[in-house]
Amino acid sequence: MEQQRVTKESLWQAALEAREFAYTPYSNYKVGAALLTASGKVYSGCNIENAAYGPGNCAERTAIFKAVSEGEREFVALALATENGGTPCGICRQVIREFSNVMTIYVGNMQGILREYLISELLLDGFGPENLETN
Repeated sequence: MEQQRVTKESLWQAALEAREFAYTPYSNYKVGAALLTASGKVYSGCNIENAAYGPGNCAERTAIFKAVSEGEREFVALALATENGGTPCGICRQVIREFSNVMTIYVGNMQGILREYLISELLLDGFGPENLETN
């Protein structure tokens, strides 16, 4: 998708499509994410569970890690599609915050977008790279 054609609805639709690839044999809670980068590219991700639980990965982090592994570092928006409009977990909020304190997050269920947040609203007083800067 080119940046000028990416709307919050088309980003959410990409998240909904990514949700179909979720590997969730234990929780059956499928999540899809779509990440819009400053360069206009969209990276999708789904959640991936594991029998040992800990090695699993959330959809948000899957999309972000895919983008970072392709050289992207600036993110504009993230759409999240779940059955009931769930928001990112704490670990995902921290990973999102690593790259932006102002990224928009669209949260939706199977019918569409329900809410819109800034990451700074979901992770109040979040810890970021600037907290490690020394003078």
